Amino acid sequence: MPPVTGPAVQLDFRKEFDARRLFNLRQLEVSYEESTGTLWTFMRPDGRPSYNPALLDDFHAWQQGITAMFADRPHDLRFLVLGSRTPGVFNLGGDLNLFAAKIRERDRAALVGYGKSCVRILHRNLNGLGLPVVTIGLAQGDALGGGFESLLSFNVVIAERGAKFGFPENLFGLFPGMGAYSLIARRIGAARAEEMILTGRTYTAEEMLEAGLVHLLAEPGQGIEATRDYIARQRRRHAGTRAVFQAGREVAPLSLEELDRIVEIWADACLDLGERDLKVMQRLVAAQNRLPSALAAAE
Repeated sequence: MPPVTGPAVQLDFRKEFDARRLFNLRQLEVSYEESTGTLWTFMRPDGRPSYNPALLDDFHAWQQGITAMFADRPHDLRFLVLGSRTPGVFNLGGDLNLFAAKIRERDRAALVGYGKSCVRILHRNLNGLGLPVVTIGLAQGDALGGGFESLLSFNVVIAERGAKFGFPENLFGLFPGMGAYSLIARRIGAARAEEMILTGRTYTAEEMLEAGLVHLLAEPGQGIEATRDYIARQRRRHAGTRAVFQAGREVAPLSLEELDRIVEIWADACLDLGERDLKVMQRLVAAQNRLPSALAAAE
């Protein structure tokens, strides 16, 4: 009898491939702790600690792999944690080199494509990948621009004292166009969202705790241990905690269509930038490019 090669078998193979790939991503370090039902993930970006296109591809594969691995046993995944292996940095945001190049080329489609890739990752994370999971963003260092945006899509944000948060895009005439306004406005109000975005001010972890955008503080170097403590405390009340976050999504839903429309606004704003703005952007890139080597030398 010939082997079965119908759609169901092909689908099973695809799921198996995605699940295996989850633990072999280039810029994401992933491990599953079965005893607590926790999937630990740490960003290890190539070069500048920002969301380069290859890292975005890894995040899409990461989400596909999680879905493939746990779709048939959803209650095995209870907590999903994302942190960073870059000392002193969670993530510095968008790929500014790419932005500057595409702005000079007047390539609106590429800018929109990058933005829509980001918001699809954010929107799936915001909705827990459709799984009964509590998501935890662990900031052991600075989360700026798109790095802060992505952090806001987690149910719980744990930050080490000394970490900084903010949106520097206003320095070069832009705004964070991939979820920041939508997420902050829903949590603490539109006026505060506009203040944070338009001033370009940097905030401490303590200030973000007071504002309600960070949920727990850890001492420097103790972020992972603080996350483990949180998971240990929540294990018996996981169902109720998860349900509260699910209810929050019902009360203040955020649609992918809204995020896409804001990406379009952001892309148009990009094309309004002048050469002076692009030079400021590239000076920031140069400073960020020096950061990983400086931090490595300090370590």
